[in-house]
Amino acid sequence: VNISAEASKSGLTPDELPAVAAAVAQLPRLRLRGLMAIPAPTADFEQQRRSFQSVRQLQQQLQQTGLQLDTLSMGMSDDLEAAIAEGATWVRIGTAIFGPRQ
Repeated sequence: VNISAEASKSGLTPDELPAVAAAVAQLPRLRLRGLMAIPAPTADFEQQRRSFQSVRQLQQQLQQTGLQLDTLSMGMSDDLEAAIAEGATWVRIGTAIFGPRQ
């Protein structure tokens, strides 16, 4: 989900998500497991939390329609604490492990 509306990132807008999720739910050989998002970079913890909270709320809205979404992939090395606080089940921590890209 492109939660920051950044042109440099792909993904559905939050407004597009419900219709696409409903369409995928009708396909017998596919199962939508969850949502993935990368918010705009910021060092502000509360802003990070708000971004991740919006993804969690989208997940909850879809769950209320009967979809069983068990995955929230959000958070990277610089914002993983906020992502985990908002329910991330997958985080991407490459920089914390391998260091900055060269």
